[in-house]
Amino acid sequence: MGSAGVPVVVGLDNGGSSNNATVLTVDGRFLVDELVEIPSEVHAGPEAAIDALARALDGVLAHTGVPRELVRAVGLDTPGPASAAGVISSRGSTNFSEPAWRGFDVRGALERRLELPVTYHNDGNAAALYAHHVHFGADAMVRSSVSAIVGTGLGGGVVENGRVVSGAAGMAGELGHVHIPLTDLLAPDQPVPACACGFAGDVESVASLTAIERNLLPYWLGRYPDHPLAAESPARAARLVRGYGERGDELARAIFTQQAAAIGRLFTIAANFTDPHAYFVGGGVVEAAPEFRDWFLATVREHTTLREEQAAVAAFALVPDRDMAGARGVAIAALEALRGGSAPRPVMT
Repeated sequence: MGSAGVPVVVGLDNGGSSNNATVLTVDGRFLVDELVEIPSEVHAGPEAAIDALARALDGVLAHTGVPRELVRAVGLDTPGPASAAGVISSRGSTNFSEPAWRGFDVRGALERRLELPVTYHNDGNAAALYAHHVHFGADAMVRSSVSAIVGTGLGGGVVENGRVVSGAAGMAGELGHVHIPLTDLLAPDQPVPACACGFAGDVESVASLTAIERNLLPYWLGRYPDHPLAAESPARAARLVRGYGERGDELARAIFTQQAAAIGRLFTIAANFTDPHAYFVGGGVVEAAPEFRDWFLATVREHTTLREEQAAVAAFALVPDRDMAGARGVAIAALEALRGGSAPRPVMT
């Protein structure tokens, strides 16, 4: 597996239940083409979680046969909210709910534990970066993209010239909390959706698993009172909607049409700010049967309003390798950081 004597960087994707790890050689080859996971231990607190990340690194090195001394840097991603430097929000987050996590410097703690430089991105940024480099290949460092990653919330990222745009406070790419016009997106009697962040009418309030459970499904079940999902708990029903959508169910397709339209309106706003070369959609909503994910992406495209000149050059695509995208994305970021701002060149070969 390992490439004899070739230095590497390791990508670590931290989640609420598991850590996934990958290895990228400095000449741009991934040595892992599968999930290499262990429990993340995040609910046991920061100390246990940092130990688990260190074990994930050791495990993927053993898996690939790469000696520890060949590791030059590490990339880490976690769910947000967190600063660009890897400090968890002072209010905590869904995955980091224990008080000890509030304001915790997860990047710095891992760097001290491993005695290696650690580069940090949130998981949405990491997936966006990976999608960008896979799609553009040799042209990645001279292209731009915007990604929307649909999960429990809505994450994403803005990539310019092959690098994530972080912003002054590290909050760039928080696309879920961009407000979108709701005219003709909602049904005439449908309430304005509320987001868990306190906003009303942002993208995440429509395009997320939480939005399905709290906002969309209650309304649409009122229109389809005899639907089988009416007998399920709200949380379980929300997770079952995609399966119905794959089978062409009217209620489910109505929900996902609203989600796709919301993402299309987000991309319309992005087109007038960044005018990217590509728009990517990722997350659980597109980890589905081919017909459904193609329909969903086409619906996003239909609701993205571009000028003729933009439409001629813009691409719409899905984020590949969803479960591996985070670890791979931060491995790419770590390799770029290791290069130290040298002349841009493709990361992946």
